Amino acid sequence: QVQLVESGGGLVQPEGSLTLSCAASGFTFSTFAMGWFRQAPGKDREAVSIISSAGYTYYEDSVKGRFTISRDNAKNTLYLQMNGLKPQDTAVYYCAASIRGILTTRLDDFRSWGQGTRVTVSS
Repeated sequence: QVQLVESGGGLVQPEGSLTLSCAASGFTFSTFAMGWFRQAPGKDREAVSIISSAGYTYYEDSVKGRFTISRDNAKNTLYLQMNGLKPQDTAVYYCAASIRGILTTRLDDFRSWGQGTRVTVSS
């Protein structure tokens, strides 16, 4: 049974940093693309960053240069290093596993989801 457990969210001041982690189990982690999505109040869920099984990456425009996605296949763990956080980054962040290994941002390709971790950027 697939399990994705996020951690690392919290309250941070603007321009601060956080690192999100997602511990995965129940599937062959290294085989599939993984992603971080977020959902702010009143908004649709959006892809923040995706990493393919081969390590290719995608970043949503507003986070380019500030966020870094990485994966440790030996530890079955996905990470999102977030620097220069802004109030508009405030959202619940979700880890998700794709059904494909290639880089994809299609929401439909992500069938397994974590419970989410809340990130609040405020002074």
